Amino acid sequence: MRFVLSSIGMVLILALTFAAFGLDVGKSLALVAQGAFDPAYGWPTTLTRATPLCLTALGVAVAWRAGTYNIGGEGQYLVGALAAAACAAGLGGASPALWAPVLLLGGVAGGAAWASLATWAWLKRGVQLVVSTILLNFIAVELVAFTVRGPLQEPTHARPMTAALPNSAMLLQLVRGTSLHTGVFVALVAVVAVWVFVAYTRQGLVLRIVGANPRLARTERLPVSKSQFLAMAISGGLCGLAGAVEFSGVTGRLSDGFSQNWGFLAIPVALLGGLEPLWVGVSALYFGALFAGTENLTRYTPIGNTVVPVVQATAVLAFLGLGKLMQRIRRPVEEPA
Repeated sequence: MRFVLSSIGMVLILALTFAAFGLDVGKSLALVAQGAFDPAYGWPTTLTRATPLCLTALGVAVAWRAGTYNIGGEGQYLVGALAAAACAAGLGGASPALWAPVLLLGGVAGGAAWASLATWAWLKRGVQLVVSTILLNFIAVELVAFTVRGPLQEPTHARPMTAALPNSAMLLQLVRGTSLHTGVFVALVAVVAVWVFVAYTRQGLVLRIVGANPRLARTERLPVSKSQFLAMAISGGLCGLAGAVEFSGVTGRLSDGFSQNWGFLAIPVALLGGLEPLWVGVSALYFGALFAGTENLTRYTPIGNTVVPVVQATAVLAFLGLGKLMQRIRRPVEEPA
């Protein structure tokens, strides 16, 4: 039932957005549906767009469930891709079978390390986590810019980018003529793994208690700082994995234009998924379809590119407003004195 109501609500928001822009609602919805779900091109594009969104949104969800507000997903995404590029540069003539796992693990390690830096500054030096994760995003952008013009620049030094990955090192293409790759299965496995971890493990329970009531967690002598550090490391690792998947599955190069703001877009995706791993996956799929569909819409109207952020903002506001309304409805009526 929740899935049906959520789907109806998101389609309604999309229709209202089209109406606000003065577009033909029926025609616009048909163009978006064609771009998102056409069997030949739509579905592959939807899944390709949803993959990095899903991984970064899972990272946001894990951190926020522990009460650690990670706003640095974009920086961790970039450092994950940078770590994967560094691994690629060091593999040389290694067996093609080693490339994918090494690059993906490198991305996880890079993102986790970048997030852990912010967590250490918070726990040991009192630097606000929101501030440090935001600022580390800018440092990550500059670090990538420096690296693709320096240590990892392609051999001719003509362009600010790394050398292209060998075709044998790229993640396998699933549909010929599209960018859909096996990274979509990585995202699917991550959804299930995070769901099991949060819902069915002792550490996941501790993480949720710490996020819900850190004072109670300390009273019960639960390892609050350790749980928060772990949550941030997992969060950063997932965002870094997204960067490595995009690097080894889609672009094959790292450059100044690598960032697609997936780390920032992950925040509304995670919120609309209620910070629940399975629903975060559904939310990522919805926005992946929205990105793919609006690319088709852009071919017929100049406002296509503006639809996604408007829909995201509207959906998040509606989500927060509905949550506040439900809190008021559920709040017991105070008895008169």
